[in-house]
Amino acid sequence: MESYVIGIDIGTGSAKAIAMNSAGIVIYSAQVSYPTLHPQPGYQEQAPEIIWQAFLKCILRITQHLQTSPEAVSLSSAMHSVIPVDKDGNALMNMIIWADNRSASIATKILQSSSAEMIYEQTGTPIHAMTPLCKIHWLKDHEGDLFRKTFKFISIKEYIWYKLFQRFEVDYSIASATGLMDTEKLTWNENALHLTSLRPDHLSTLVNPDHQATCNDLNLCKQMGITTETPFYIGASDGCLANVGSFATDDGIMALTIGTSGAVRVTRKAPMHNFKAMTFNYRLNDTDYVCGGPTNNGGVILKWYVENFLGSKLDSANDYTQLFKTLANTDPGAEGLIFLPFVLGERAPIWNSDACGVFFGIRSFHTQAHFTRAVVEGISMALYHIAHSMISTGLVIRQIHVSGGFVHSSQWLQILANIFGKKICLINIADASAIGAAYLAMKNLHIIQEFQQLKPAEITDILPQAEFTAGYQQQFEKYKNLYDSLAHQMIGENNS
Repeated sequence: MESYVIGIDIGTGSAKAIAMNSAGIVIYSAQVSYPTLHPQPGYQEQAPEIIWQAFLKCILRITQHLQTSPEAVSLSSAMHSVIPVDKDGNALMNMIIWADNRSASIATKILQSSSAEMIYEQTGTPIHAMTPLCKIHWLKDHEGDLFRKTFKFISIKEYIWYKLFQRFEVDYSIASATGLMDTEKLTWNENALHLTSLRPDHLSTLVNPDHQATCNDLNLCKQMGITTETPFYIGASDGCLANVGSFATDDGIMALTIGTSGAVRVTRKAPMHNFKAMTFNYRLNDTDYVCGGPTNNGGVILKWYVENFLGSKLDSANDYTQLFKTLANTDPGAEGLIFLPFVLGERAPIWNSDACGVFFGIRSFHTQAHFTRAVVEGISMALYHIAHSMISTGLVIRQIHVSGGFVHSSQWLQILANIFGKKICLINIADASAIGAAYLAMKNLHIIQEFQQLKPAEITDILPQAEFTAGYQQQFEKYKNLYDSLAHQMIGENNS
């Protein structure tokens, strides 16, 4: 049996693992889903132990299928999670995930303080309810007994890492998304810690993403089907590794992902701060930054529209094919119909949890097809708005690498190319973050020397159509102005 590495992404909805051979080809994959709990409005939690079991099952399914232990396992995980644990790594409550909004008022308070810009620039993290900075502050204010009992505040990756090796360690990449780490000094940030009444020993030891350990627990190794000599690399965050997995580590290449949510990101040697848009500046490793911004309103909004307006479902590839066929019946711009897609509030670049969705410009000649196009264009405009805030500070982009399950449509790709005015490259990969984790393992094993050596096996190029790009630029200005005009009316409109 050929040798291989495992890249595993501990995502919001599931754990996804891929087995990759030395040629960079995915030879097997496994996925195990888990639920999100909503104990109160605005609360979003998950059970860490269920995610741990999903992690083990994913690895075991691969090793059982391939009937041999991997050369290495490398981890990716979602950012911004918080789990208070005791000294033995036992969770004292469910994990608070990135989408939890209970600390929104604390984020607003910090954002309005005189130290806000300094905290943002030192930590590289937007000041928002998604961040552990605000979540831990909320626990201090509202769960005082729990806060005092907590030995460490950790993420889901740290929880799994401790289960494997009994060490509280966190990679620079995950830590750089907490709002608690100084991204330049690669240490915990004193100013952020002071805000939350934390000491450095309340947090894990910081390590580089190539940090490795081996599992000496024979029973645990048996549960995964691996040997005790198999190295585990702690890896990086899902967003940063998605840039690696979608071949977006060179200058001038932007990665764009549309899954449930969405993001645009570039890899750089230096941060690019923008306090107004609060684009993030996370660490890929000790030498590289991944800069960009997330949107709440990706593919989930398309599903919301189809289910609630069209009374249909998006459960299969054919469902998407049929939906996107309707775009051919309308012209770019949807005859002046504009959709602000902020149904779930919004993160970058407006950072407004109260933002809400809007259809504007409805006329008697608008049909269902126009509304469908407006929704797709609105989601695309939200992503372009993030990119525009970065480009306006001097960033030069020559092409965009697109990944994610919701964009495998030539019609949507063409809309993105026309709105961005750039060549769109569809990278046909299984899971960019898990693949990025596998590439990290291959680099550490010296199978590859640099990420820049990697080239996609399959790529589809979509060129912008100049005759439509100019029109979309005008529509984008209307889109921005419309939000600016309505923002003050949206307060309290999105409390879910």
